[in-house]
Amino acid sequence: MDLTGGEFVFLLSEQWCLEKSVSYQAVEILERFMVKQAENICQQATVQLRNNKTELQNWRALKEQLYNKFPIRLVSCVQLASKLSFHYKIVSNITVLNFLQALGYICTKEELLESELDVLKSLNFQINLPTPLAYVEMLLEVLGYNGCSVPAIQLHATCLTLLDLVYLLHEPIYESLLRASIENSTPSQLQGEKFVSVKEDLMLLAVGIIAASAFIRNHDCWSQVVGHLQSITGIASESIAEFSYAILTHSVGTKTPGQQQPVPHKAARALRTTASSDT
Repeated sequence: MDLTGGEFVFLLSEQWCLEKSVSYQAVEILERFMVKQAENICQQATVQLRNNKTELQNWRALKEQLYNKFPIRLVSCVQLASKLSFHYKIVSNITVLNFLQALGYICTKEELLESELDVLKSLNFQINLPTPLAYVEMLLEVLGYNGCSVPAIQLHATCLTLLDLVYLLHEPIYESLLRASIENSTPSQLQGEKFVSVKEDLMLLAVGIIAASAFIRNHDCWSQVVGHLQSITGIASESIAEFSYAILTHSVGTKTPGQQQPVPHKAARALRTTASSDT
């Protein structure tokens, strides 16, 4: 069975006993690196097609090279993330080389170091990227000080599970959120482009994760938790409800806060503002 980059990173991090924070950092690094590589390939292809159509083979060779080097680039992203979190376990070169060899990829230490350097150069050495986990943990700490009725420790464990889910089901979750926010099952391209800012809003993701976790842990206290989150972040309760509804629909798929609470399921007025109609 084929694995996505995120699934591969999570399984590899589990095998190497890495902290969740390292897993999320590795996924962020990998995604940004792949975007950069795709942009470079498309840029070169455009230039080649303008100059000489016969050079299309060179563009295809670049794609093939990226595909062939993906495993080593992926493990390099995990290794770099582990080095950023130096107070946790750092993945050694020997561990990485043994893993690649088990997959049938023969690689030297020099090639491994070159791979790390390629990732670093591609991202201008900016790999200490923000992750939603940092926002989740910050908000949980504040909720604890505010006397939230659901223990922060319990919420934290569930938040990690749901955060994994959001990473793995990122597109379908955000697609359903977009459709709900504009009340239209077929969003236009412009609406999708406007919605990018919502996808990049880590604070919104964090409150949605915590609200969904609170509903799973103790749905009777869900409204109270949402109220706390609204007070702390300034994000409208409708938006929090809509996001938690989308997450829960793709996880448990049963009765959700959008169906049980007075907050309307179709709300998310703040999201509608961002992903409004073309006019």
